[in-house]
Amino acid sequence: MAPNDSAETNGGTRGPAAGRRKAARYIVPVAVAGVAAATIGLVPALASSGDPDLPKISAQKLIEKIAASDTEQLSGTVKISTDLGIPSLGGLAESFAPGGAGGKGGSSADPQERMTELASGTHTLRVAADGPDKQRVSILDDTSEYSLIHNGDQVWAYDSKSDQAYHATEDRAGKDAGRDAGKKSGHPVPEGVPTTPKALAEQVLKAAGPTTSVTVDGTAQVAGRDAYKLVVKPKQSGSTIGSVTIAVDAANGVPLKFTMLPSSGGKAIVDAGFTKVDFSKPDASSFTFTPPKGTEVTEADDAKAEHKAGKGLGDLIPGADAAQLGAGGKGAGNTKIIGEGWSTIAEITTPGGTGIPSKASGDVPAEAQQFLDALGDKVTGKFGSGTVFKTRVVNALMTDDGKVYVGAVTKDALVKAANSAS
Repeated sequence: MAPNDSAETNGGTRGPAAGRRKAARYIVPVAVAGVAAATIGLVPALASSGDPDLPKISAQKLIEKIAASDTEQLSGTVKISTDLGIPSLGGLAESFAPGGAGGKGGSSADPQERMTELASGTHTLRVAADGPDKQRVSILDDTSEYSLIHNGDQVWAYDSKSDQAYHATEDRAGKDAGRDAGKKSGHPVPEGVPTTPKALAEQVLKAAGPTTSVTVDGTAQVAGRDAYKLVVKPKQSGSTIGSVTIAVDAANGVPLKFTMLPSSGGKAIVDAGFTKVDFSKPDASSFTFTPPKGTEVTEADDAKAEHKAGKGLGDLIPGADAAQLGAGGKGAGNTKIIGEGWSTIAEITTPGGTGIPSKASGDVPAEAQQFLDALGDKVTGKFGSGTVFKTRVVNALMTDDGKVYVGAVTKDALVKAANSAS
């Protein structure tokens, strides 16, 4: 194998540097007080069949190769493994919200409910894309399949296990920038749920900048394709993320594999990669869908009404948007930013200035309180007292006076930020 030059960047490339000040989304649960973030990645490590001998390339040139990739047609199989360190909810859904998500009137085919499955465990996906207006993602189980199909202005989702379908008609004139970005990444799934290595890589590279080291570290072979390995690491201390490795197709610049490792060591937080991939035009039938006879179909407008009618599990557990954070230390609403880069912490003032619900207050059932207690560590400091909720990526400190400090940083970093803000 020919060695590659390791070229460290300090925000000088157009890819990472240009995106450093773009908004970063934090997903903060109302009850759990912030245990996930949009830096979530997906998919498990795949065995390499040997390191190919490729020409040397700098990190800057490899990033430019990713940005310049115009591949819009592909099909293949992706394996995704995610371990965020979040305890299983088990049967807590009804404890938090009887009749909520998945309850009476809900559709098992609703993408907002089903695609969150990718946030934990190991899954096999079959994916296909033909330009910005045709994509398909299917989650495969042993005996069933869940498919999400986007074709023009039509979006269908179908759960073969329950024989339920979900249908939406897209407002072509009202597409916003976020939706366009999602389509260019090749996945018609809800915002913040990337399903391909490319979508994951784009999120990480947008966040890179002067606080980031970017190098080329050898080569690999993924799904029979020769690839370079781009390694992204934080220069700062205190981050929960140790490194991100992106295997980039040497021929067309498409990310084939994404692996995120924690700074604490151990198994990957996210390991996602193609096991099979084909860059030819997929068959047109991949993007057509007609509900089988007898299928229960839920229209998007009806589903929105059901979500508004009652507080579902999605209102209490990961998935609720807390803030769209801006640059320059400012955030949306009652949010401000502390620090920068990989050590960035969002300080959020909760509505009404109240802390987490408790069993004593009667707001949370006993089973749900046990779940919250399992997640949290009680802490004290100059700021007063509070609870730190932990995952392998995002940690959140919620003070008893109703402030939340959240980021992909350690517990000590959160306590330090809260003390400094007091």
